[in-house]
Amino acid sequence: MKLTCTAQVSVDGVMQGPGGPEEDERGVFDRGGWAHFDKESAAAMDEIYARADAFLFGRITYQVFAETWGTWADPGNSPIWTALNMKPKYLVSTKLTNPKWTNTMVVSKQLADTVRQLKAKPGHELQVHGCGALFRWLFENDLVDELNLFTFPVIVGKGTRLFPDAGRNNQLKLLESQTSSSGVIVQVYSTR
Repeated sequence: MKLTCTAQVSVDGVMQGPGGPEEDERGVFDRGGWAHFDKESAAAMDEIYARADAFLFGRITYQVFAETWGTWADPGNSPIWTALNMKPKYLVSTKLTNPKWTNTMVVSKQLADTVRQLKAKPGHELQVHGCGALFRWLFENDLVDELNLFTFPVIVGKGTRLFPDAGRNNQLKLLESQTSSSGVIVQVYSTR
């Protein structure tokens, strides 16, 4: 499987709290809720989730998803709900040791080895969604194969950015790019 990371960012690179201020447990992020999907960008996200064979989550994103997608009844037509509730989920955490969401396994040690083992399994994609700290660690350790970047036409002005101020240099190869009617740019990059 290839490891793909999907992130929602503002034009100024902020990835914190795209869905709402409550997504950040470090305190109230008063600028959360800036990501607004239109039909085309929502369809692109649906397509990404439909390709998933498994998910790798950091603890914070996992908890947000488990409390929303993991508690909602099956709407019957959501590729995102179906993938998240039916596919295996690997949770990177030393704090959350007994997750309640179906099909969740905790990874608390030897993360790089575990990710390499998961990538060696047959299938299409091991997906990471959001998970800023996990994404940066995976990227720094050369474990990311592709990046799906949803850039929303908004400047947030403050907040955690997807890429750190200092990090390693990496050349990306643009595989796809589309712009939705409301200006959301969806780009797919290869890191190889």
